[in-house]
Amino acid sequence: MVRDLVQTTCETGATILEARQGSEALALSEQHQGPIDLLITDVVMPQMSGRELTERLKALRPDMKILFMSGYTDDAVVRHGVLAAEVEFLSKPFSPSMLVSKVRQMLDKS
Repeated sequence: MVRDLVQTTCETGATILEARQGSEALALSEQHQGPIDLLITDVVMPQMSGRELTERLKALRPDMKILFMSGYTDDAVVRHGVLAAEVEFLSKPFSPSMLVSKVRQMLDKS
């Protein structure tokens, strides 16, 4: 449901590569010829954490920006190695306008 909300909210004027899990996201990234400006990923996912996914993707696409999201408490996010000052984070639940604002803010940064 959240993935659908993110895709619907962000698809205006953007190319969206949607993946249901980390391994699918890695495969899509390898197949995609153009740049990927922003990865939006959950912190806690089955099979591969959001942190592991970003580390693997950043090796392939070092300029890609990362936005983590989670509905878990700060303690769970810290345990997954994500909560840090330099990490962009959006706490669930969030509204479409909050998502658009965060994505715009990140994409506007150089």
